Amino acid sequence: MAEMSKDQMRAALTGPVASVSTPFKRDGSLDFAALRNFIDFVIAGGSKTVLLTHGDSLYTLLSDDEVADITKVAVEHTAGRALVTAACNGWATPQAVEFGRYCRELGADILMLMPPDWARSATVATFVDHYRAVAQQIPVMVVTNVFSRWPEAQALQVLETLRDTEPNLVAVKDDLCGGFARKLGLLVHDTWAVISGGQKQNHFNNLPYGCDGYLSTFTLFRPEIAQSYWQAIVAADLSTAVAIIRDYDMPLFDYIGGLTGGFDAGVHGTLELFGVAERWRRNPYYSLSDAELEQLADFYRGLGLL
Repeated sequence: MAEMSKDQMRAALTGPVASVSTPFKRDGSLDFAALRNFIDFVIAGGSKTVLLTHGDSLYTLLSDDEVADITKVAVEHTAGRALVTAACNGWATPQAVEFGRYCRELGADILMLMPPDWARSATVATFVDHYRAVAQQIPVMVVTNVFSRWPEAQALQVLETLRDTEPNLVAVKDDLCGGFARKLGLLVHDTWAVISGGQKQNHFNNLPYGCDGYLSTFTLFRPEIAQSYWQAIVAADLSTAVAIIRDYDMPLFDYIGGLTGGFDAGVHGTLELFGVAERWRRNPYYSLSDAELEQLADFYRGLGLL
C-alpha cells in the first residue's frame, strides 16, 4: 500500500477520531475479538483513524509483547479502511526506533511517541534527537502530555525545532489545552495536523488557533452525536455545536469523571452497555460493579441515548 501524504494524514485526522480502549476479558486476558469489533464499530461510525495511545489503550497495563500484538491486530484488521496511528510505550530511543521499524513493516501509518522523562531527565536536544531517530523509520506524532512538567518555552522550543528540521514529523496530539494549545496551534498547524485530546470542548476551544480533529468518546458508542457536532463545525453553526457540547459532552464527562476508577472505568462500562466490548480492565485498575453499571445505564437513559 502506498504511503500517505501529509495532506492525506491531516484529512484522516480531521473531525472525530476514535482512540482505542484496549478491551479485556474478566480474567484480565486481552480480548482480541472485542478489539476487532471495536475497530469495525468506530470505522462504521465515521472515524477515519484508528488511534492507539499510551493512555486510552492502557499501555500501563500491558507488556511490550502485548503492545506489539495489539498494534499488529489493529493494523491487520483495519486493513486500509482507516489510517492507523500506533503508539510507543515509555521506551528509550533504541527500543523506540526498533518499534518504529516494526510498525512500518506492519503497515501502520504514524507512530505516536511517548519518550521517557523521569525526574526531568531529558533536555530539548535529547528530545529532538529522540523524535528524529524514530522519524527515520516511520512518520511521527508528538503528544504534548510529555511536556506536562516542562517550562512552556522549552516545550515550544522542541516543537519549533522539529517543525523546522524534521519533515517526517506529521502530527501532534494536545493534552495540555488552554493557553499552551493556542500557542501550539499557531506554531505548528501550517505544517502538522493538530488534534486535541478527548472532549468536543477542547476541540472547540482550540479551533480558532489551528486544530483539525479531536479524540471522540461518543464515536465509541453513539457516533451520531459526534458526527452531528462535526457537521455543525463544518457548517460554521457554532450555536448548534455549543448546544451539543452542553447537552452531551459536559454531562458525560461530569458524570464519568466522578466514578470509582475514574473516567476510563466509565468508558469501559459504556462499551459494555452499548455492546462494543466488556467493561473489564486488568488489575489493579478498577472495573465498574453491576450496580455502578446500572447507574451508568440510567444516566444514558436520562440523555435519551439508551
